[in-house]
Amino acid sequence: MLTKKILTTSAVVAASFLTAPVQARDYIEIVGSSTVFPFATVVAETFGKKTGMPTPKIESTGSGGGMKLFCKGDGIDTPDITNSSRRIKMSEFEQCHKNGVTDITEVLVGFDGIAIANSRIGANFNALTRKSLYLALAAKVPASATGKTWNKEEMIDNPFTNWNEIDSNLPNVAIKVLGPPPTSGTRDALQELAVEGGCKKFPHMKAMKKTNSNEYKKLCRTIREDGKYVEMGENDNLIISKLVNDKNTLGIFGFSFLDQNAEKVKGADIDGSPINFENIASGDYPVSRPLYFYVKNSHRGKIRGMDEFINEFVDEDTFGEEGYLVDKGLIPSPEARRAQFTADGKNATNLKL
Repeated sequence: MLTKKILTTSAVVAASFLTAPVQARDYIEIVGSSTVFPFATVVAETFGKKTGMPTPKIESTGSGGGMKLFCKGDGIDTPDITNSSRRIKMSEFEQCHKNGVTDITEVLVGFDGIAIANSRIGANFNALTRKSLYLALAAKVPASATGKTWNKEEMIDNPFTNWNEIDSNLPNVAIKVLGPPPTSGTRDALQELAVEGGCKKFPHMKAMKKTNSNEYKKLCRTIREDGKYVEMGENDNLIISKLVNDKNTLGIFGFSFLDQNAEKVKGADIDGSPINFENIASGDYPVSRPLYFYVKNSHRGKIRGMDEFINEFVDEDTFGEEGYLVDKGLIPSPEARRAQFTADGKNATNLKL
């Protein structure tokens, strides 16, 4: 009888444990873009000092990695907010809804430029264009770009090994570019804005976009895998250290990170436009992109401080033209758009795609 009683008691305890609700965290959990990470970190620290609440935990997973974690489910064992250096994709939005994450607020933080940089004591790459970046980084390029004339529209494996083979105005050094992996929003922006942007400079490739969009995207966005482009994960600090040690290697990261490391590296002009605050804000710098964060609204009532953190982020003193994030390299969005996203953030407006 004693044994039976012990077993029964154990079963009751186990059942209670399994059915007990998961206790809410006492801190906000944020994942996502390595580019938005430094901005979110500053806001998190300011929020913690102002409110006395625990400073949010922020993990740099890359935009795609963050979306995957964010959309995994609605439970509090999943992130509350994800940062992104691109807008949420329809496939990600649908995956969120499939997993019960159906109430999401989108906030445009501001803008950032994609820097193509090397050591301050390295070669001058200011003659870079989107076309030369395409020819340096794409897996396949038009035969005509190599001077071969038998079939100008034939696509061949990228043969270029030195920058001056692409353009005599570029330095005679080996092509070596350190950049982000496919999970990064910076990689998405590089492929779409720089590589595809250069691909469209070839008339027959631009025409292909209308006749065979899938093949066009494949040819115009696929990065070469022969060692000329090296994936460096989500660690921009590692890229900086590599550039310092190898002066003619190029690295790819956000403008804010370039600004923070200006004593070590320099950003190249693209299509004749220097990478700076004014050119990104005006749209003159051709390789720039929007920065976002996405809120899981069902967590607002469960995780302490979420409303206060969001309100801090969308305050004019934070992401406005005179806000403290500007000092960290953020390019503010226009006033009307800031007003819209401030209202969306505070009112938990549900995103509709």
